Formats: sequence, C-alpha cells, structure tokens
Amino acid sequence: MQTNTHGLFSLVTLSLLFNAFYASETSGQAPLVLSCGSNGGTDANGRKWESDSKFLVSADKSESSSAQSQDPSLPSPVPYMTARIFKGETAYKFAVNGSSRYFLRLTFYPSAYPNYNISNSNFAVVAGGITLLNNFSAFITAEALSQAYIVKEYLLAPSQMDVLNVTFKPANNSFAFVNGIELIPSPELFDDDTNLVGFSDGSGTLSATSMSMQTMFRLNVGGQYIPPTNDTSGLMRSWYDDSPYIFGAAIGVTPEANMTIGYDGLPPAIAPLDVYRTLRSQGPDPNVNKKFNLTWVFPVDANFTYLVRFHFCDFQNDKANQLVFEIFINNQTAEDSADVIAWAGSKGVPIKKDYAIRVNDKTGDDELWVALHSNEALKPEYTDSILNGLEVFKIGDTKANLAGPNPTISDLMRQHQQAEQSQKDFAQPKKETSVAKIIGATLGAGFGLAAAVCFVSFKRRKKVPGTDCGTSSWLPIYGNSQTTESKSTISGKSHGSTNISSDAACNCRYFSLAEIKQATKNFDESHVIGFGGFGKVYKGIIDGDTKVAIKRSNPSSEQGVNEFQTEIEMLSKLRHRHLVSLIGFCEDNNEMILVYDYMGKGTMREHLYKGNKITLSWKQRLEICIGAARGLHYLHTGAKYTIIHRDVKTTNILVDDKWVAKVSDFGLSKTGPNMNQGHVSTVVKGSFGYLDPEYFRRQQLTEKSDVYSFGVVLFEALCARPALNPSLPKEQVTLADYALQCQRKGTLEDIVDPQLKGKISPECLKKFADTAVKCLADHGTDRPSMGDVLWNLEFALQLQVNPEGSKPVSVVEGSLEEEYECPEPMDHSSFLAMHRSTLSLGSEDNNAAGATDDNSNDIFSQIVNPKGR
Repeated sequence: MQTNTHGLFSLVTLSLLFNAFYASETSGQAPLVLSCGSNGGTDANGRKWESDSKFLVSADKSESSSAQSQDPSLPSPVPYMTARIFKGETAYKFAVNGSSRYFLRLTFYPSAYPNYNISNSNFAVVAGGITLLNNFSAFITAEALSQAYIVKEYLLAPSQMDVLNVTFKPANNSFAFVNGIELIPSPELFDDDTNLVGFSDGSGTLSATSMSMQTMFRLNVGGQYIPPTNDTSGLMRSWYDDSPYIFGAAIGVTPEANMTIGYDGLPPAIAPLDVYRTLRSQGPDPNVNKKFNLTWVFPVDANFTYLVRFHFCDFQNDKANQLVFEIFINNQTAEDSADVIAWAGSKGVPIKKDYAIRVNDKTGDDELWVALHSNEALKPEYTDSILNGLEVFKIGDTKANLAGPNPTISDLMRQHQQAEQSQKDFAQPKKETSVAKIIGATLGAGFGLAAAVCFVSFKRRKKVPGTDCGTSSWLPIYGNSQTTESKSTISGKSHGSTNISSDAACNCRYFSLAEIKQATKNFDESHVIGFGGFGKVYKGIIDGDTKVAIKRSNPSSEQGVNEFQTEIEMLSKLRHRHLVSLIGFCEDNNEMILVYDYMGKGTMREHLYKGNKITLSWKQRLEICIGAARGLHYLHTGAKYTIIHRDVKTTNILVDDKWVAKVSDFGLSKTGPNMNQGHVSTVVKGSFGYLDPEYFRRQQLTEKSDVYSFGVVLFEALCARPALNPSLPKEQVTLADYALQCQRKGTLEDIVDPQLKGKISPECLKKFADTAVKCLADHGTDRPSMGDVLWNLEFALQLQVNPEGSKPVSVVEGSLEEEYECPEPMDHSSFLAMHRSTLSLGSEDNNAAGATDDNSNDIFSQIVNPKGR
C-alpha cells in the first residue's frame, strides 16, 4: 500500500514539475503560487505554495492572519487557512514577460479572522490597470452561493511591460484580504478574428489576443471533473462536469472514444485530451432528435461581451456531411452548418471554435443560452449534434473593467440573517427563524447546488452545482442578448394550447390573471421564493389571508406545456397528507400558472446542507423521510393506477410549518392503466444523481425507479451532501456510488454528516443504511417496494427512539429482511393498519390518478439540473 501511495504521489509530483517546466519554457518564467499571510506550504495535491511577503510593496499596510475555523469543504489548509489582510491600499509587484498572457487566480476564504469582521470587507482589485473587482465582498458572494471559498480567475493580455502590479484597495472604513494568488504564464490561447454573433454578413469580428478576460465557465461536456493537476501546459485549470447547466430533461447521451485521440496540430494548451475523449450528443434516435435542442444555460453579468469557446472532436463519424448541425447563442445563429469532420479533416482530431456575443442590460438579460440542433435543411446522414467542451469568458469593457456586481442577497436572506442574529443574542429564542416561515416551496425552490452551488446557475443554485454543485465560484454569473437574429426552436405546444380535462378543471379552482397579479403584487421580485425549470415560484396571498405558492411558467418559453397539464391532471385528483395540494391554476393571456398550498419550511434539501436554514436532528430527518415514503407508497399502490413520480429528490420533498413532509412536482409523472407488463416504455427524464441506471439503460420505467431515487434521498439525509458534487474526487462525485462503496468497505460512518456523529444509535444506523443500500440495487427486481422501505424507516425510527426495548417479530413476505426487531407495542398489524389509513386518504373516487397518455413522449418537458426545480 505504501508503495502504491508513493508511486501515485510521485506521478503527481512529476506532473507538476513537468507543467512548471513547460510554463517556464514557453514564457521564460516559472509560475508564482503564493499562500498569502504564511511562510508557504504544500497542498493536498503535493503542490508547493510559497510566501507572498517578498512581493509586497507596502508591507506596513498589511498583516498576516489565520482563519479561526476550517470549513469541511476546503480542499486543504493551504492556502485557505491563512490570509493577507490589507488595512490600506497595498500592491504586489511581480516581474513578468510583457509579451506573454498570464492566468491570475485569486482565492478568498471569507472566514472569521481575529479582530476583523469579515462581513465588513469590501474592496477593489486592480491588475495592470484593469479593474478585476470593485466593491467586492467575498462574504456576500460566498453566502449567496452557499460556498465556503471563492476563486476568481482572469486571463491578462500581454501588457508589453516587465512589471505587473496587483493592487488591493479597501473601501472606506473597510479592509481587503486574499488567501491565495496564482500567476501562471500562458501561451496565447485566442485569435485575432473571433466572429461576433449577430452580424448576418459575417463582418463583425473582434481581436481577442489584445483582450483581458475573466473565466466564467469551463466544462468537460459529457465527461467528469478534470482537476488542475491533470490540466495541460502547467495552466492548472479545473474542468467541470456540464450536467448542472443542461436545460431540460433531454440530456442526450455521453459516449467515450474507443480510439486514440491526439492533438494533430492543435496546441496542447487549448485543453487536455480528456476533454476530447468524451462528448455529449443528442442520441441515436433521429425522430427524437428532430424535436429538441441540446441546450445549456449560464448566469452572466449584463453590459459585457462574452467569448464562447466550443471544443469538438468527432470520434464516431469519418466523413464530411455525416453530421451537420446549427449552433445558437442566446437564440441567435452562431453557426448554421457546423461539420466537425469537415473542419478537422479527419476522425478523432480535436478542434476549437470561438464566437463572441454582446449582452446588454435589458430586462431578462441574466442568462447565456447555448443550443445545438441538427440542420435538417442540409440533409446530413445523421440527425444529431455533438459537443466535447465549452468555455465562457467575460471580456473587459472599454473602461478596462471586468468587475461585476456582488450577488444580490434578497430580503428573505436578510430576514434570515437577522433571525439568526436574534438567536445568538437570546439564549432561548421564542420564535423560529423567519426564513423558515417565509421560504415556501414548490418544485424548484432550490441552488443551491445548491442549490446555491451555483447562484451560479440561475439563483436556483444558491447551488450548483453543486452542486452543487460544488463547483468553484469563478464558474458562474449570467445574461441574454438583445438582438433577434435566427432563433433556435424546440418543437412543442404554445402556451395557449393546453388541453385540461373537464374532470380535472372541476376538481381545482380557476384563477384569473388579475387575481394572480394581485396575490403576488404584479409578480414583484421580492415575492420570489424559488426558481425551477418551469419558471419562478412566488409567495402569494389569496382570499385575504391564505398563503399560497404560485409557480409561473417563463412567458418567453415554449416549454412546460406537458408538465403544466400533467401536474393539473395528477394533483387535481390526488389528496393525501403527504402530497402537496394543488389549489388551482391560471391559463389567461398565454400564461401557465399553478397555485399550491404554501409550504412554510421550504425544501428538505434546504435543511440538510451547511449554512442553509435550520439544521435538522436525526429524528427530524427520519420523520421527513418517512413522510415522503408514505406519499410515494400511496402513489404506487393507493390510487386507481400506479403513479410513478419520476423525479424524486430532496428539492421535491417539501415541509410545511408543522414539519410534515409532502412530495411535490408531478410534471414528469407517469400513470398507466396498463402496467401488466410491469413497466412503461418512455423517454428517459429525471435529474442527474437520482436517475435509476436501469431506467436509463432500458428506457423502461417502473415504480422501482422511484425507489432508486429515494435511496439517494436517504443517503442525502444521512450524509448532508448533494447527490452530485463535481468538485470532489472522481470516486466521490456521485453520492449513490460513493455511499455504496463506503458501505462495502465498512466505512459508511466516515461520510455521515459530522453534526450527526454520535447521535444515531448503531441499530438505527444499520437498519437505515441497509434500507438505502437495497434501494440502490442495480436491478429494479432486487429493490424493495416503497411499502417495504416505509416499514423499515418506521422501524429505524423506533430503534432510534427506543433502541433497547425491542423484540423480534415476523414480517410479511417480500419485505427487506425475514426478521425484524420491533419495540412493543408496535407489532406488524399496527404498521399495516397505519399504512392502510394513509392509503385511504387519497382514494376519494375511482379516478384518483389522472390518466395521461403513455405515448405522449413527443414533447420534452423541461426539467432543471440536479440543483432543484
């Protein structure tokens, strides 16, 4: 074991040395990697960081400091746990090669530092006359993104000077700080004639070689996270999984190359070969591919120009015109006949294509859309499109400025902060935090990767992420273009073409648009409590004092009709204590709006991850899981037809003011009067990290697909981490796989939420973990039913509450184990009686499940990424 570890360390060290040598050879200078406020050290990857002190111009205006706590998400103590604090304007002076481009990365860990209130830190950073940050608050940014640390990455154009000054300027009565600085020389990565999207005659170009930029996103499309140590040319870039940014349920397929990929003329510094060995395509079915775009959505700042770089390598086709597709950026045509083989000259040859687009400050300009679609007009052999990698760079404006605004903290967040402060001020607070009362939920309250992980991606990633999404914070921010060239389209119905059955319409209330506007104060942004694939979710008041959650479809989108109809048809006929109730809908003036019961405690996910809302005890988590299991058990067995939810995840489990869990979001659900085959054949839809692998492989949906997703939810509750976290090592990215691996090794306790350590009885933990593991069986037939899952969770709760007072009892055939230990007086009949009582809640008539056509998979309902809907 020691030999293997030593060998791995040696390989990493050799890689780092080679990268440093390469960077030195290409620019005449070695990289500078500075751990600020310290004497230097080595990080978890074996990378050496040196002290920053000798590069300071005015050392008397700064001091060293150490963070008082180490967040578990920090990759290593170096460079995060020490900081350089600036009490006045202070500069670093670096010797540079004036003809070279440089990567400049700034790392900020806004933790508590002795004698400094980190929330009062606002400052600017200027490098070589270019404003990188202005009035920047790392504290606000990290809080809004729900991340522990922030990394900002810039690509500085050649300055023709031999010195680079990086100046930190604290605001009045404030201070600045930085934890890490990286200055890495780079070969020129850009061209003199990048096409500007929006000029139909092709006359619009810009010279990117003279532009300084900020990295916004860098994605290994169709592949996994590539860490800095695996990057090329010593540039130490991180390449992230693209799945958190995919718009819609149509995620395509991700094949890998079965041939050797070489650069063949492309400079290695452009991207590592691992980027070109995987890709994302629409898939093998031409009839399906004609009906949707492969689309990604990114948050950006308005009033900037963005350079979007596409990385391509077609290792599946070998002739020109076999695969020809269109590229759209913000609904404008960037390329109408993208033919990778024709561009590259042969199969398996990597290429890159750059396009630039201006994002002006107009209403709604907060997203950058990238879409691919086969160009059927040119009659290619295959109806498909592909992409291997994607980068988005913000270009400095005419005032040499790259600074964007701090993420906006909403009034709800401020109220949450005030409530938390009140809890600190009073030993026994009488009121719950106001955010827990205010943030409601419906399909989509989330970023949160995360969450927040990605405020990044639509405020819905507070996630991701993320999930997060777990991505580094330099990845995000976003916006729409103002011009209206050729638009990409997605086949589907218009907003006004819904066809709600009279039965469904009779079972719920119809709202006029005027009523909805009155309830939300004309869709005031201060009422927004969530954001999902369907659209924004608002808190509203109807009938004088009744709180509701109002989900509004994006008016400019042609998506969501199928989800809108399905939700109404399903929920109008289902009534159960553990299902979110649909109050009514609105279909006025091409609007699609759904009105639900208001869920005061928000989503389950919001209470699991660090920094979000109230931290739940283990007993509370168990009770929420049990409530959700009851809701799913009812869907599978208690209605007239089997109902498969198809999107079970922690953002679709909501909690009311009394902590009662309710399953929500039925836009992707399937019902079937005809389940005698045991499955429904349907196009795969769902959320990454929760998707049943058997369903993905066979495209055959069963109720066991929900069981698999719920198994992920159980581990999410136990470990308090996202289902997907691309920033983690490869084996840890997917929670389901990592948890199963830890269970096999007997190390599951190592990944349990630290706040639960020592608070779960061993018997309860074993029962809970065994249940979750069985849910994640690779084959559906090996998974338990939701009834069995519910039984085991209730029993686990009994073991937690009363671990000593148990005795063995027999159980029914088909349950998870042949024998349980159940405390008195809970016997098997009592449990069955409880289950029957929950099943009866929704069976008011024989049409308890609104039937939907099993063949209605010609429309792709748009479901947001893993961060939540």
